[in-house]
Amino acid sequence: MNKIEHLQKTITEILGKEIAQATNEEIYDALLVMVQKMAAEKEHTESKKKLYYISAEFLIGKLLSNNMINLDIYKEVKEILEENGKNLAEIEEVEPEPSLGNGGLGRLAACFLDSIATLGLSGDGIGLNYHLGLFKQEFDNHLQKEVPNPWIKEKSWLKKTDVTYPVSFNGFDVQARMYDIEVTGYHNQTNRLHLFDLDSVDESMVQDGIQFNKEDIMKNLTLFLYPDDADESGRLLRIYQQYFMVSSGAQLILDECVAKGCNLYDLPDYAVIQINDTHPTMVIPELIRLLVERGMDMDAAIDVVSRTCAYTNHTILAEALEKWPVSYLKKVVPQLVPIIEVLDDKVRRRFDDESVAIIDRYDTVHMAHIDIHYGFSVNGVAALHTEILKNSELHNFYQIYPEKFNNKTNGITFRRWLLHCNPMLADYIETLIGNGFKKDAAELSRLLDYRENDQVLQNLLEIKHKNKEALCAYLQETQGLSISPDTIFDIQVKRLHEYKRQQLNALYIIDKYLEIKKGNVPAAPVTAIFGAKAAPAYTIAKDIIHLILCLQEIINNDPEANKYLKVVMVENYNVTKAEKLIPACDISEQISLASKEASGTGNMKFMLNGAVTLGTEDGANVEIHEAVGDDNIFVFGASSDQVIEHYAKGDYVARTYYENNPSIRAAIDFITSDAMLKVGQKENLDRLKNELINKDWFMTLLDFDSYKETKERALAAYADRKEWAMKMLVNIARAGFFSSDRTIEEYNRDIWHLK
Repeated sequence: MNKIEHLQKTITEILGKEIAQATNEEIYDALLVMVQKMAAEKEHTESKKKLYYISAEFLIGKLLSNNMINLDIYKEVKEILEENGKNLAEIEEVEPEPSLGNGGLGRLAACFLDSIATLGLSGDGIGLNYHLGLFKQEFDNHLQKEVPNPWIKEKSWLKKTDVTYPVSFNGFDVQARMYDIEVTGYHNQTNRLHLFDLDSVDESMVQDGIQFNKEDIMKNLTLFLYPDDADESGRLLRIYQQYFMVSSGAQLILDECVAKGCNLYDLPDYAVIQINDTHPTMVIPELIRLLVERGMDMDAAIDVVSRTCAYTNHTILAEALEKWPVSYLKKVVPQLVPIIEVLDDKVRRRFDDESVAIIDRYDTVHMAHIDIHYGFSVNGVAALHTEILKNSELHNFYQIYPEKFNNKTNGITFRRWLLHCNPMLADYIETLIGNGFKKDAAELSRLLDYRENDQVLQNLLEIKHKNKEALCAYLQETQGLSISPDTIFDIQVKRLHEYKRQQLNALYIIDKYLEIKKGNVPAAPVTAIFGAKAAPAYTIAKDIIHLILCLQEIINNDPEANKYLKVVMVENYNVTKAEKLIPACDISEQISLASKEASGTGNMKFMLNGAVTLGTEDGANVEIHEAVGDDNIFVFGASSDQVIEHYAKGDYVARTYYENNPSIRAAIDFITSDAMLKVGQKENLDRLKNELINKDWFMTLLDFDSYKETKERALAAYADRKEWAMKMLVNIARAGFFSSDRTIEEYNRDIWHLK
């Protein structure tokens, strides 16, 4: 029996009927059962030393097709379904997307798990089983509305285990239960993502959008990712969540190590714990507590844990490095406070510098400081980011521990972000250079041999156009938005944050719209596409979404302008929608204020799929620029050094730009114009306008002229289709470095030292 016959027989047996007679839902359930069984049968590598990757987020996306690609059955299953009159793309729509993450942090963690398994390394993820995710985003009256985003069904990728651990909070105890999701490697082993939950969590307690009683911990603990921290009960809930995650994880780690023969003093020989951002920091004092509880003295426990834990810093923004008042920790986890005080005392005995203390003079605990002092490695996630950490943001720590600091430029898994989301392009690349690039992304560089091949360049343009047509159909079907594939697709999709500067893009759109109204029509029509969620308590970010939605309403319904310019805000942006947007993109907007984006990974996904970057010299854009050369990227704006100097001097005044630049003034004034107020909310628009004129902390106006000039150059360059196709080809060919397989090889070589 060949592979196809075997798969057909298996699917039919699980269904209990012929495939042609089954519904899409029944087929999805059958494929889920089959794939889970196949994944579980793959060998789990249990080397002596194992990685535990602890993260508050794992944005894993839909798993059916990704797992079938990794198990090498995707094409056969697709063929079987087609022979029976079924469409795999429609069956994929049945699958809910796991609501376990939000942005780049969580997506990176998912890519890393994929690469760890693909490389045959022993490593599992540890996180929380959020029932309702961050939230589902809906647009109501041009405003973001948050509603729950449930995803857990009776039949899902989650496997409930019998593993439970006691977790003690101040005044009460809970039982953590472990759920597992199989993580398949590409043509390799299967690892696991361990997610902890409470059996008592009650989804029905959520009322009125995403409001719920934040104090009923037994019922709310794992309801939402990043519960609203605008009040004290919300902030305390985050501490409850974080401790629940790390206490459960720490107990699992110690149990697994002891079962393999670890005597606890040799824990670093059995485990390495990667702390992904500051959310899991409490694993350090918790592990120390557990080791002391098991008979080790405090100094020995601190030494053991310090040689076991490593920290990845994902941000340059000081406000994103978590700090918790000691009083909060006493309310939630009083058992950790004496340990943290000991850790702080040890630091203070060694260093007089107040800035490196763990507990500051305001009785606030700096979580990143615990990670740096009591971990053996500190890494940034792009070359520029790491240099900024060493030279400014964490300079005092770098002077103390230069040997701990290292860079690990982020990467993405090409299985999902090329093979799965852009099969036309992946298949075409295979006809040109073979299939080696699926395992070794560096082989994509062989595409450069076709740089002058007119037929290859034409084929790349045709594939891009077909992906644009598919996106147009999807947006028409899901949001009733009518756009043309014969326009330039200029796309900015990422978390909504002022430093990512969606507002800069919006001001450009207003400027362009006003020019069209004056009769200055562009040579090529543009469709500006956004996708982003704003944190529920982030008022200005929500105002920026409101601005974009109002522009969508005004511009798309203006017959004078909509021939040349359209605006689209994609509702509830997530991995599934990214997989449709990224293959269709022409211009990739990566316009964060230089020095503020740690890395970015969307920039890599767009590049891999043949989009050309329009960006600042920030994060991994710097390395993308180095990889593709000046001719294949559009760079604008102040440098990171210039921006850092502006902050140091405090000499950036937004109002000066508003008063002295007529284009900026006209664009900002339009925010509160009669046309806008007719469709928008005065309070939101006034507040955003005032923010841009009187504060503009992320220097939108500083880069406005440079952005406008460079974007116009990019739009003009698009007109020469052959030259543009060459830029596309170079971007795809040079994307190999940005594979998460390469990133993980570097983590393992320099930090983890697994097998």
